[in-house]
Amino acid sequence: MSNSYNPFSEKQLKVLTWWCENSPYKEKDAIICDGAVRSGKTFCMSISFIAWSFSRFSNMSFAMCGKTIRSLKRNVIIPLMKSLTELGFSYQLKKSENILEVTYNGVMNRFYLFGGKDEMSASLIQGITLAGVFFDEVALMPRSFVEQSLARCSVEGSTFWFNCNPEYPGHWFYREWIKKREIKNALYLHFEMEDNPSLSKKMIARYESLYSGAFYERFVRGRWVAVTGAVYPFMDKDESFPDVPNVEFEEYAVSCDYGTVNPASFGLWGRYENVWYRIEEYYFNSRKEGYQKTDEEHYLSLKSLVGGRKLRCITVDPSAASFIQVIKRHGEFSVVPAKNNVIDGIRRVSTALKNGEIKICSTCRDSIREFSLYRWDEKNGMDNPIKENDHAMDDIRYFVTTILDGGSGFVAIATRR
Repeated sequence: MSNSYNPFSEKQLKVLTWWCENSPYKEKDAIICDGAVRSGKTFCMSISFIAWSFSRFSNMSFAMCGKTIRSLKRNVIIPLMKSLTELGFSYQLKKSENILEVTYNGVMNRFYLFGGKDEMSASLIQGITLAGVFFDEVALMPRSFVEQSLARCSVEGSTFWFNCNPEYPGHWFYREWIKKREIKNALYLHFEMEDNPSLSKKMIARYESLYSGAFYERFVRGRWVAVTGAVYPFMDKDESFPDVPNVEFEEYAVSCDYGTVNPASFGLWGRYENVWYRIEEYYFNSRKEGYQKTDEEHYLSLKSLVGGRKLRCITVDPSAASFIQVIKRHGEFSVVPAKNNVIDGIRRVSTALKNGEIKICSTCRDSIREFSLYRWDEKNGMDNPIKENDHAMDDIRYFVTTILDGGSGFVAIATRR
């Protein structure tokens, strides 16, 4: 093995060798690795999965699954391909078919790539016969997809490979696989950041600073814990909300959570030196005001908020189809429906706030009020915020996931007239 892979930690070595002839775990049917982010579990597991497949089979089919094929390629396949070359394997990635064909010493195996993002994904994997399946971030996949994938492993000697970061303790994977690992005949390994030799103490400290509350327990300590209390508990200090900087902003954008009966919240953002500042906002609560605004009236308020500035784009709650159409019809602004995964978005907003990628200015009083009131729903046992005091919180989430994470290559899809 190349020296670029040394040293491995004790847990990584266990992942790499658990299936070998002299291993006490060789009769296990599955391996489960969970724990902290950046703890080195995915890297060694993907290499081990390929090596195991060639030690047992030739000219067979396997599956490698991620939440989406795009995330699977980014997080697993691209790093893996570099490692395969260094280890003496050759490969061909058939992008149109999402198949990775790997060859070693004249033996070839096929690895089909699948995304398990929703309940409909289970149909994608039906009908195939597999000798093993690898799941990256299995806790983000629906149970139906995972169980359909496992059912396809009908080849004698097939095994299951799972890795994930923890979620809430009532999650189906925690209950059905981690808690029942002995019944499932699965090897379970819990990873912490210290189990990744390539991660310096400085980087570990940086990750520790990015999370708080339950997300700190999950992503830094690697624990399956419930979320409680405030969604953004660190946004409780006056210094969390600076004054608007007296600078010439480089570009502007707007994020909108649209409501007629419920409040409408629009945020105006300005970028300066790679930081986006929420500098002004519009917040209209029809119940409080005693009347409702039409789409056109909200559009006039949007124009007033923009105030003649040239926008990169506007991102809008994807369910607000009529308001999106009003913006398109006027042809003054580019508009794009926002990405709307709530939990992923909250995680990303937390990181952006702690990293200083975004700052909420003291002028945004409704945002400040909602930060103090936005809380997790502790009654249902799942990761859901209470659907109250969340309108500015939603539009901030839309901004982060759709505009901030869109980068400089962001393309708005609206037509101008």
